[in-house]
Amino acid sequence: MSINPFIKIRRELHQIPEKGFEELKTQAYLLRYLSSLAQERLEIKKWKTGLLVRIQGSNPTKTIGYRADMDGLPMEEQTSYPFKSTHPGMMHACGHDLHMSIALGILTHFAEHVVEDNLLFIFQPAEEGPGGAEPMLESEEFQSWKPDLIFALHIAPEYPVGTIATKPGILFANTSELFIDFVGQGGHAAFPHLANDMVVAASHFVTQLQSIVSRNINPLDSAVVTIGKIDGGTKQNIIAEKARVEGTIRTLSMESMSLIKNRIEALVKGIETGFSCEAIIDYGANYCQVYNHEKTTADFIQWVRTETDLNLIECTEAMTGEDFGYFLADIPGFMLWLGVDTPYGLHHSKLEPSEDAIDVAIQLFIQYLSYQAKAVDK
Repeated sequence: MSINPFIKIRRELHQIPEKGFEELKTQAYLLRYLSSLAQERLEIKKWKTGLLVRIQGSNPTKTIGYRADMDGLPMEEQTSYPFKSTHPGMMHACGHDLHMSIALGILTHFAEHVVEDNLLFIFQPAEEGPGGAEPMLESEEFQSWKPDLIFALHIAPEYPVGTIATKPGILFANTSELFIDFVGQGGHAAFPHLANDMVVAASHFVTQLQSIVSRNINPLDSAVVTIGKIDGGTKQNIIAEKARVEGTIRTLSMESMSLIKNRIEALVKGIETGFSCEAIIDYGANYCQVYNHEKTTADFIQWVRTETDLNLIECTEAMTGEDFGYFLADIPGFMLWLGVDTPYGLHHSKLEPSEDAIDVAIQLFIQYLSYQAKAVDK
């Protein structure tokens, strides 16, 4: 039995995960595939390691955008796949390999079937960091082809295949990375009075950090501050001169994001004073909330329930971060969750999404974009 060509594409992309703004093999793979399609109505622009692919409509009055992200994650794969990552320490653990194969499936259909309006397929690098959406949005290449509507999806391990989920309004949280370096005075473990121990300083900070959400955030709001990594010291009998903490901040409002950062800075100043050290804060990549356009999303929900057999769930918001929010802050549209039915969550080394979801998503968006862009031939 022959394999679905877009499942085959997904498996090939799965083997070449790359870091943000380093997706050179991925970009080259996409370009090779695109060169195999009919070129009469196809236009391609490169932007850094990403691509913009426009399909010219027969009588355009608007442009409709569809975005897929491209990068992988720096983690070692532990799946049972025979097509594991060939890049050591890198894995497509967030489904971007599926996102790209789905986009190519939709694009292939419209390269062969005419619609009245222009379609723009956006292959965006660096979603996992440092953030590709905002600079891509602001680029000359994107602005020259800027769509009037924009859509995207993200795989959802917890939903079965054939289920999609979305909602009007906020879907994903505001997020910020957090990196803090503490610098003091190292020394011999036998003479602590001659040193400033940064392991102790960092530990005090992490403990104090837990009071922000519990005591500074309105309990009717939502926020999460997580420290996922602490690194300090060189040997068990050497007092650490440096320590570093790394984490994330997630909120459902920009006001809470600002409040948390202000409190972090106040706590850090206290650590500097109390431990006679220096601290350097870096907020890294910051992503704005994914806020689905109210009317566009409500109309889509109604359309799905009327025109398809899919199970659509109006879900609650999640504390997940996604830089697609920058597109939605400027262009009406929405993001949805696509059920892929796997016990392992996003960013897990054993994530194995069901490939049956690929065709579900391709058919959904072929049908929906044909409706939105007014199909000429079916």
